[in-house]
Amino acid sequence: MSRFANKTVLVTGGTSGIGLATARAFAAEGAHVIVTARPGRKVEADDGFELVPLDAADVIGARALGAHLAAAGRKLDAVFVNAGIAEFASLTDATEDLWDRTFGTNARGAFFLIQALRPVLAQGASIVLNGSINARIGMPNSAIYAASKAALISLAKTLSAELLPQGARVNVVSPGPVTTPLYGKLGFDADTLKQVATQIQGQIPLGRFGTPEEIASTVLHLSAPESAFIVGTEIIVDGGMSQL
Repeated sequence: MSRFANKTVLVTGGTSGIGLATARAFAAEGAHVIVTARPGRKVEADDGFELVPLDAADVIGARALGAHLAAAGRKLDAVFVNAGIAEFASLTDATEDLWDRTFGTNARGAFFLIQALRPVLAQGASIVLNGSINARIGMPNSAIYAASKAALISLAKTLSAELLPQGARVNVVSPGPVTTPLYGKLGFDADTLKQVATQIQGQIPLGRFGTPEEIASTVLHLSAPESAFIVGTEIIVDGGMSQL
């Protein structure tokens, strides 16, 4: 298929995991892909993406990106707001810094990026936010992270209402456990990480973790004309973990 031929799409956090898989999926269907990444991060040379250094919490940088695209007369047909952080702490151990850092990246960063990109959204553009099933389940130690993702689910509804007059819509894809580098960044040693992964896998009715490519396929569906009647909605992709 070439659903995105001659289209320009933006994927934040597009150098690894779900972001990279989604950027590659867009490119495979003909899109010109712009990916953002923290300064210093790189994408593989053979992917041919346009790389923009941008931290997900950098509102000034987001505005600069929007202004640059506007000055160049470029329009975005799809945006996948994927970049974010996942840090966990118990109610006892959680700090104000963790709260501010998590919401500053996952919620505040996403909101002001969309604000900055609004002038360069093409007619009929699609924005997909990367949520999480943590917003739907009561997992201990995930309160701050889960709340930041719940904020994105709310934003999909309110921002859709604001953007519909210009033909743009916002939806959420909420992954369950996925085999991405994120799990290697949780601060566990190898043995503990294996035990945690086994425990989580046992809670998934399908009996396995999802793949970044499976999440990417849902993002592309929500970004394509075929889903034009889907607005302000969350699609959960978790192997049944939060549903059964």
